[in-house]
Amino acid sequence: MVAHGGTSVAGSFIQTLTMVDVATGWTECLPLLTREGSLVVEAINRAQSLFPWLLRGVDFDNDSAFLNDVVVPWCCEQKLEVTRSRAYKKNDQGFVEQKNGAVVRRLMGYGRFDGVDTARVMGRLYAAARLYVNFFQPSFKLKEKRREGAKVIKRYHLPSTPYERALAHPKVTAAVKKRLRDQYRSLDPVALLSEIRATQDELGNRVDRRPGQVRGLQPDSTSTAPATAATFAKTLGKTTTSGKPRATHRHPRRPYTTRVRMPSKLDPHILTIEGWLTTQPQLTALAIVDRLREKHPEEFGTRQHSIVQRLLRALRRKTAEQLVAEEPLGEATTAAPLPGIVDGSGYVGPDPPTAPLVEQAGKATWRGRPVDFASVPSG
Repeated sequence: MVAHGGTSVAGSFIQTLTMVDVATGWTECLPLLTREGSLVVEAINRAQSLFPWLLRGVDFDNDSAFLNDVVVPWCCEQKLEVTRSRAYKKNDQGFVEQKNGAVVRRLMGYGRFDGVDTARVMGRLYAAARLYVNFFQPSFKLKEKRREGAKVIKRYHLPSTPYERALAHPKVTAAVKKRLRDQYRSLDPVALLSEIRATQDELGNRVDRRPGQVRGLQPDSTSTAPATAATFAKTLGKTTTSGKPRATHRHPRRPYTTRVRMPSKLDPHILTIEGWLTTQPQLTALAIVDRLREKHPEEFGTRQHSIVQRLLRALRRKTAEQLVAEEPLGEATTAAPLPGIVDGSGYVGPDPPTAPLVEQAGKATWRGRPVDFASVPSG
């Protein structure tokens, strides 16, 4: 299941049931109005007519919509072997989880969808997407995986489509392969992509909207769907810009409401506070509150410290901006460095002891100068 609830899971919203064939990667997606076992049974029954081959078994993830007293008995009646994926694992159904992101989320986005009409549009989208993905969209498939210490090495088969894997699979009958080849020859990928884009634009008007509140096309989306596949092919690479999201991935534009500033009890006393700061700029917010409390004990108390602090910060920022605007920076003057600060040319003391001392009869000389050890400080 893929939930199309947006940022909230409250209420009822559309779910996408994703089914993936393990051997070939053939993917089928079906929209469900709610999470209910009877709808899951109808979706699986519909998927049996969509898959090119008969279903032998179903491997559910650990979801109460599948593991219940409606779905499991029905599968047993249809001779479908029921198995369960890895319990207590976030990625409990790995074959389906990767398709949820690469197919469903890439087509539908993460917005909220609900309503019968929206489910019908999603059904049109999935009807075109299933043919485009299964016949024309190649993908990698894991060939082998081995571990060497802490390193995991993976090898993959060459990328191929589920249609090509079905033709190469030895268990698929010749009649099924012939039917797939005939269907492949009748498909036009450009026409399928045109239908996908048109339904995405229509779903973009329904994302995060309740049923019956469908709005017009957003300004930055395409106006209408092309009439033919040839017309749509000419627009590829021209109608969209790099990084522009699809209609199903756009967030609705909500008008910004200007916040109205509420009156403050400090407004009648701002001129008084500015006068205090002019004479004593070092005044703190606590000192200003004390002065206001002495003059107006019925209005001010210790709780007004925070609003006075914010006012004080705004007044000082305003004063600093005025000083910067009134006194532009003149020519930058730099004081001349004192001699010897960097290169040591101004040093007038004794030379540093870079040469070894030479002792002569209890006295030492260094560079021809006598050195008295008694005058040399220890340490």
